[in-house]
Amino acid sequence: MTSPENEPHWERQLLEKLSLATLQEQRVKRRWGIFFKLLGFSYLVAVLVLVVDWDDPETLADGGRHTALVHLSGTISSGGDASAESITEALRLAFSDKGTAGVVLRVNSPGGSPVQAGIVHDEIRRLRSKHPQISLYAVVEDLCASGGYYVAVAADQIFVDKASIVGSIGVLMDGFGFTGTMDKLGIERRLLTAGVNKGFLDPFSPQDAEQKNHAQVLLGEIHSQFIEVVRKGRGTRLKETPEMFTGLMWTGTQSVKLGLADGFGTVGSVARDVIKAERIVDFTVKENLAERFAKRLRADATHGVGSLLGAIDWPAFR
Repeated sequence: MTSPENEPHWERQLLEKLSLATLQEQRVKRRWGIFFKLLGFSYLVAVLVLVVDWDDPETLADGGRHTALVHLSGTISSGGDASAESITEALRLAFSDKGTAGVVLRVNSPGGSPVQAGIVHDEIRRLRSKHPQISLYAVVEDLCASGGYYVAVAADQIFVDKASIVGSIGVLMDGFGFTGTMDKLGIERRLLTAGVNKGFLDPFSPQDAEQKNHAQVLLGEIHSQFIEVVRKGRGTRLKETPEMFTGLMWTGTQSVKLGLADGFGTVGSVARDVIKAERIVDFTVKENLAERFAKRLRADATHGVGSLLGAIDWPAFR
């Protein structure tokens, strides 16, 4: 049994232990609070780095004389990096900058949408007319085929590497037919339409001769537009052959001989030797995280609508 004279001493020890435990708990809470605040701050910084376009071409191009560079890379499509919207915006920025001595369009593309390629082609011709003192040169790297070449022929000159692949002046529409497979599996196709041709080229139905002929007419018309654009863009430099507009492709060396290209060069050599402005400023539009997410949603929605219309790829330059 504790004696009365020891009780105060015991109470003090208990109070000290409780106070110490409380202080330790507060310190732990404070440390965790600081940790989560730092974590939240780091997250915000990371988001800002991804979202903000730190390489704004307007700040890079400080008025000094330079060669403006715009990239056209990948498949030309409304939902991709090489969309008409992003390419034309970059071209407008490049042409409007006071220090631009000339523009280089670096092309590395297998083609894509005829509409998107046509928009870029027409915008290049408009900008060249609006700014006659600024020339635009297309520089081909690995591939400039189909829709990529449709865009390139709007340039003043086209430069290639000896091993570049150039051409594919044609249009295609492809898909699959599953009727034989369905018969073997005992699957019945039940297609309801309002409009006799609404199931146009449906892959699960037998191919209709009239619909096939209509598709060929569509392709033929777009092909004719492509040929006209090439002839207009290349003019007397073009040395036409029977195979030129059949969809074949050529090496850079062959393309120069055929007049599909003007000579050999790189972005650096064209800036240095042709434009005479060795400093290069990249005006390519770089999408931030939010823009990429929104574009991805639009592309997915478009793909969903396309699936409803049928499992075929519509006319394409590729």
